[in-house]
Amino acid sequence: MGLTARRRVPDRKLSSMFPIQTYAAILAAAGGLWFSPAPVLAQAPSSDCILDRCQDRLDRQQPPPPRERAAPLQRQDESRASEDRRDSGFRTRSGANVAPGNFDFYVLALSWSSGFCELQGRDRARRQCESGADLGFVVHGLWPQYERGFPSDCQAGTRTPSRMALDSVRGLFPDEGLARYEWRKHGTCSGLSPTDYFAAVRRAREAIEVPAQFKDLREPLQIAANDVLRAFTQANARLRPGMLAISCPKGILQEVRICMSKDLRDFRPCPEVASKSCRGRNITVPPIL
Repeated sequence: MGLTARRRVPDRKLSSMFPIQTYAAILAAAGGLWFSPAPVLAQAPSSDCILDRCQDRLDRQQPPPPRERAAPLQRQDESRASEDRRDSGFRTRSGANVAPGNFDFYVLALSWSSGFCELQGRDRARRQCESGADLGFVVHGLWPQYERGFPSDCQAGTRTPSRMALDSVRGLFPDEGLARYEWRKHGTCSGLSPTDYFAAVRRAREAIEVPAQFKDLREPLQIAANDVLRAFTQANARLRPGMLAISCPKGILQEVRICMSKDLRDFRPCPEVASKSCRGRNITVPPIL
């Protein structure tokens, strides 16, 4: 009959006095069975990532996400074209479920180029903001609008503007990249083709008379916000208070927004848009670059 190996049972009192590695060594010296200590799991390297801003070594190890690889011009146009509306309090309805052409009126947004550059544009639109650009009011966009809120991104990407359509608005938008973005974001909700939408942009812009004091402004202008509104209503016979608004973050004129009927034949009241106008205080109008 062969001998049966007897497993030594650790004494509870002894095990409480020594760590497991020491106890295993005692058993081995006594001829007992060897107990390998449990492997220690490697800990993941600590990360100092806070709000998506990670430590440099992680950035070097991982490629940038796809959005960071997008063309700089596209990122600039997206941020500058949509930033004001995101912060303006308007409610947005977007996506394939929004029926193109189903809206109440248009908002023609005219950006004071030097104001845009002063506030945020020098790093985003260098050509527009370079010395000698000689731009006053430029088209930011022609936006389909509801009485409350606005549609966006309706069937985005289904049709792209032709070269002829883009050429038709040259000189209205500050650059072609913004024109393309405005088509995707807002033009697709108009129910029009790219060609017809950009024709509507030109028709809307040509319906607006810019007040004389803004046409060749070469020195900074200090003016009350209400006086800017008044200047536009005086220069455009059928335009009345309550049909337009101005944007002046940090006390700098950035934009004039004018409400127009869907057929672009007349101006019309727009309480929600007008209620968000800055008014009452003095603002600065930077000179044309």
